[in-house]
Amino acid sequence: MEDRYRPSAIKRLIGSEHFAGWAFVAPAVILIAIFFLIPIGWSLLISLQANNLIAPAHYVGLANYKALTKDPAFRSAIGHTLLYTVIFVPVSVGGALALAVALNRKIRGIRFYRLAVFVPLVTSTVATGLVFLWLLDPTFGFVNYVLHAVGLPQQQFLQDPNQALYCIIAMTMWGWLGFDVIVYLAALQGVPEELLEAAEIDGASKWSRFRSIVVPLLGPAIFASAVLVFSGVIDDFVIVDLLSSNAGNTPMSVIIYSTQHGGNGGPALNALGTIMLVMSLVIAFIGYLAYRYATRGERGSRIDALTSIAGSE
Repeated sequence: MEDRYRPSAIKRLIGSEHFAGWAFVAPAVILIAIFFLIPIGWSLLISLQANNLIAPAHYVGLANYKALTKDPAFRSAIGHTLLYTVIFVPVSVGGALALAVALNRKIRGIRFYRLAVFVPLVTSTVATGLVFLWLLDPTFGFVNYVLHAVGLPQQQFLQDPNQALYCIIAMTMWGWLGFDVIVYLAALQGVPEELLEAAEIDGASKWSRFRSIVVPLLGPAIFASAVLVFSGVIDDFVIVDLLSSNAGNTPMSVIIYSTQHGGNGGPALNALGTIMLVMSLVIAFIGYLAYRYATRGERGSRIDALTSIAGSE
């Protein structure tokens, strides 16, 4: 009699919390699979074929990738993309963290300062690029005017292949700064004041409190911000194409666009996209390992500290 009233396995599965959770995320998972995973797999398959859109496609293995390694433009693009990322991500994350700490205070006009930092993020990329084109113009630019006024030599900026990439990095960093600052400001609001007060009572300096308490607690926000910034800048096409007229400063996103619209798409284009995707995944994984290494053993100590403070109260 008891077996008759015992719910079946299917009913138990449907009534479980796991099923309800998967049911809620199922639409998003399906959309990701259709518009992200399937196109990636199809692009990878095409990159292993030779196809001129006339004759039937046939499998050529890694021939398209080998052809890319012999292309000087591709090798240059790889180097500039890595340099762009290595400089931009750490400086952007570190600078935004310092600015967020400075803005996380109750001072007069703090809302205006926070708004001023956030405005570049919501400004049109094209409008921002045009402003920087005027500022960095070698003949009529405001920056060269200031340099000349203080007796320094004028620069070519975007017209100089040795300076163009760094000008683009500075401009992109200015545009992304507001996003990182907002993320860190939100995370700083969640830092328990009890921990900071306890450390101050124990004689810890401001730098020690920031390094040993604030930074570890901001670890997830720092990692998430770094990944989002990296994924945003590695395929940044608009600002690079708008500001840079030097082929030597072309990152991979512009190479892919030029290949597609120059009539040389197909397998080579998919091979470029695949390499770019692999680079993104590898660098993101390295960042994750660095985050895990930097925060190893700190979770337990933070929990113990919070427990001791709660117990003392």
